[in-house]
Amino acid sequence: MTQDVEMKEKEHTTPSHSVTTVVPSTFQNLKEIASLIETGSYTKEVRRIGRAVRLTISLRRKLTASVLSAFLDFALVPGSEAHARLSVYLPKQDEHEMEVDTATSVSQASGKHLLPELEIYCYLLLLLFLIDQKKYNEAKACSSASIARLKNVNRRTVDVIASRLYFYYSYSYELTGELAEIRGNLLALHRIATLRHDELGQETLLNLLLRNYLHYNLYDQAEKLRSKAPRFEAHSNQQFCRYLFYLGKIRTIQLEYTDAKESLLQAARKAPLAARGFRIQCNKWAVLVRLLLGEIPERTIFMQKGMENALKPYFELTNAVRIGDLELFRNVAEKFADTFNADRTHNLIVRLRHNVIRTGLRNINISYSRISLADVAKKLRLNSPNPIADAESIVSKAIHDGAIDATLDHTNGWMVSKETGDIYSTNEPQIAFNSRIAFCLNMHNEAVRALRYPPNTHKEKESAEKRRERHQQEQELAKHIAEEDDDDF
Repeated sequence: MTQDVEMKEKEHTTPSHSVTTVVPSTFQNLKEIASLIETGSYTKEVRRIGRAVRLTISLRRKLTASVLSAFLDFALVPGSEAHARLSVYLPKQDEHEMEVDTATSVSQASGKHLLPELEIYCYLLLLLFLIDQKKYNEAKACSSASIARLKNVNRRTVDVIASRLYFYYSYSYELTGELAEIRGNLLALHRIATLRHDELGQETLLNLLLRNYLHYNLYDQAEKLRSKAPRFEAHSNQQFCRYLFYLGKIRTIQLEYTDAKESLLQAARKAPLAARGFRIQCNKWAVLVRLLLGEIPERTIFMQKGMENALKPYFELTNAVRIGDLELFRNVAEKFADTFNADRTHNLIVRLRHNVIRTGLRNINISYSRISLADVAKKLRLNSPNPIADAESIVSKAIHDGAIDATLDHTNGWMVSKETGDIYSTNEPQIAFNSRIAFCLNMHNEAVRALRYPPNTHKEKESAEKRRERHQQEQELAKHIAEEDDDDF
């Protein structure tokens, strides 16, 4: 009988033991992040706050309501106004969960002065949790409350967390289909960030406003805002990539294809490998822009790892443009019409029809020294009441634009091609080399500007002992890197 009682007690105690061993690991990580934020707040080191935000993203999938409740009790004073505002958005949990952690957190937080950075960070944690749980209405209310709180906080150590809150504020409204409602608030926040010299906030809010305008196809208003907004050195690579992508879309709609191509390709190169969806969108628009410029993208672009299926419609479209087959182009456009409409690239594909005809005409010009306009219309598959007249106008326009090197014989109805010259006798190789050299120089200058150094290193005079320790650490690091290189080979 006593054995039965002991077995029941053991069975009863095992679930609570599993909770205390699994959940506090995430809670302990959050406490370490909170201490990092406190240190960054007291020492005015923004890079520590940025590191805390990056560590939070790695813990995002592990957040639960019980962990967040315990962290609120640890970071904020229980019963305070801030604690009451944030606790509203948490679902109610069982009372026996996290009893040990909440007890310790209350005792630690009772004598603590509330930092605005920690309060804003708690808003960010709650917002991430609500969006991941697909509670979009609650996330929208939480983000609105966080923005109202942010307007009353003017500290540079909050800027990194505030930029993330701006993004999720817009994202929560986008998920509920109410993006147009916050356009005025985003403009007001951008004005506040400008007055406070919050450059990271200005970057983030400018991108959110451009996304807002482009979501409703307001390209003219987006360009007016972009041209009037102050520009400065980029502080965030992610925000700079987004800005280049939006700029490329605006330039594409405005028929400035050369600038659009440069912006889109630069955005695709700078984007991190983990941002696969963003890189896919950049490549889709870059492929269309290059086709509109008369270029044929390389096959390797469509064979990138993880992008084959997403870029398949654009690969078939590129193949149709490369061949210059108008009938195949129509079939591809009809086959993937839903995909092109979802990507909002249907209008660009309509523009490509002229390029398909021009490519087919260029192939004819290379293949034939002389060909009748009737055969030109037949090879281009011009389905019109008067195909010969249409072929004549297309050929004359291509000759005028310099797309083909030929002459028209109107009396006999012929197109006579001229002999192709040596391209190396022209300035085209020089122009190509110049563009490559300019790209390499630009990349080098951006890499130099992106270098970061610890603050006040030129003011601090290290002692002999610190210098000896630093040299020892550098030698150990160099030895470790060399060992890793040997392992790789």
